[in-house]
Amino acid sequence: MEKNEKSLAATLWVIAAVQFLTPFMFSAVGVALPTIGREFSASVVHLGLIEMVYILGVALFLLPMGRFADIHGRKRIFLAGNFLMTLATVALSLAPNIEFLIIFRFFQGVCAAMITSTSLAILTSVFPKERLGRAMGVVVSGVYLGVSAGPTLAGLMIEYLNWRWIFYSAVPVELMTLIFALTQLEGEWTGSKGETFDWAGSILYMTALFGIILGIVETHNFPAARWLACGGMGVFSLFLVYETRISSPLLPLKKVISNKMFAFSNLATWLNYAASFGIMFFFSIYLQVIKGVSPKNTGLVLIIQPLLQAVCAPFAGRMSDIYRPAYIATAGMVLCTLGIALAALLNATSHFPMIYGILLLMGLGFGFFSTPNNTAIMGSVGPGEYGMASSLIATMRTTGMLTSMTLITVLLSHFLGDRSVTIETGKEFVLAMKTAMTLFSIMGIFAIGLSLGRIPRWESRKNMS
Repeated sequence: MEKNEKSLAATLWVIAAVQFLTPFMFSAVGVALPTIGREFSASVVHLGLIEMVYILGVALFLLPMGRFADIHGRKRIFLAGNFLMTLATVALSLAPNIEFLIIFRFFQGVCAAMITSTSLAILTSVFPKERLGRAMGVVVSGVYLGVSAGPTLAGLMIEYLNWRWIFYSAVPVELMTLIFALTQLEGEWTGSKGETFDWAGSILYMTALFGIILGIVETHNFPAARWLACGGMGVFSLFLVYETRISSPLLPLKKVISNKMFAFSNLATWLNYAASFGIMFFFSIYLQVIKGVSPKNTGLVLIIQPLLQAVCAPFAGRMSDIYRPAYIATAGMVLCTLGIALAALLNATSHFPMIYGILLLMGLGFGFFSTPNNTAIMGSVGPGEYGMASSLIATMRTTGMLTSMTLITVLLSHFLGDRSVTIETGKEFVLAMKTAMTLFSIMGIFAIGLSLGRIPRWESRKNMS
């Protein structure tokens, strides 16, 4: 029993550590972009590519890697992802020019997909159901700590050392995690061993997603890119049809549709991230340009939300081991939607207590949404589909963020055109922010509806009586 407890603790530590590093790498590099641009004399397009190719690498490979791991071994893919991530981080720290930096950044995104697609699957394979929520809470807390620590630590490194130290400092942690995983993770987990991997479906899926993501992200810079997005949607439709006609699909569409808990929970994930992700983007500009807050103090204000999420996630996990995760996740969505609705009321003269209150609501909402929602999704599928389910959670999260940023780009283009956000254009920016928050509030209401819809009707009637 003692040995089993040590094994569980080791598994939890390894997964929490890598789940910290993955968002840390994303959020930290964002702060370093201006410095990187000056060193390499890089264009704005190049700097944008540094972030975009990372997202692209993650999004393209999540689902295929999750399914591949279900068939050939989750531990094998997890260890390979850790090893290759370490190599990618070393390569990024030594990048001689912007072109190599972009290439290595894409490779790092692929490695992150290998790790992310297997982490929750391994966790669900190892921990008993009555303790899964608690373990999931620790892992989700690691994610939020990575998000919040990234900008803060990166800022200190850039100011006192060099932007390359973002990668230098990550290498020892990655190596330690890899060694610990090699020596402490016991056993292997497959679930779908012997089944055939869907290569054709994977190619269709990745081609479709590439066209959709690139088309959406680049439409603002190249209007013709919208046709690439349309083509991607066409290929995605072909992918969905193909998946219903093979025996071992990449995405078991028939099972997904028939499993209300799984389908509604994933749709709720997508909608909640689409509705909530944009608030940090808007608040960063709103605080600095409209309210005149310094970049340093803006960071200190914005860190309220992810820190609160990190604190709440383990508590929400423990609650989801006792109560129905769907109820807790729905309560979290309600808090998020309330925060977004309040953000729609902000204007140039709004007081700081209101801003703090919105960030507190968002932190509490996300803290009580993510862990129970992930627990509900992973608990609604069989062992043979843990990798697919883990990948789909991350895919919904990523596409939700992209949906949010796409809507924001369209609104800013409509209200500001080609003008920058300044004091002179502040009125238009605030109007764009208020419009976005109104639309996001409506999306949040739909997310609440989906979350309630996954709860069996007989159970709802029983609780009401």
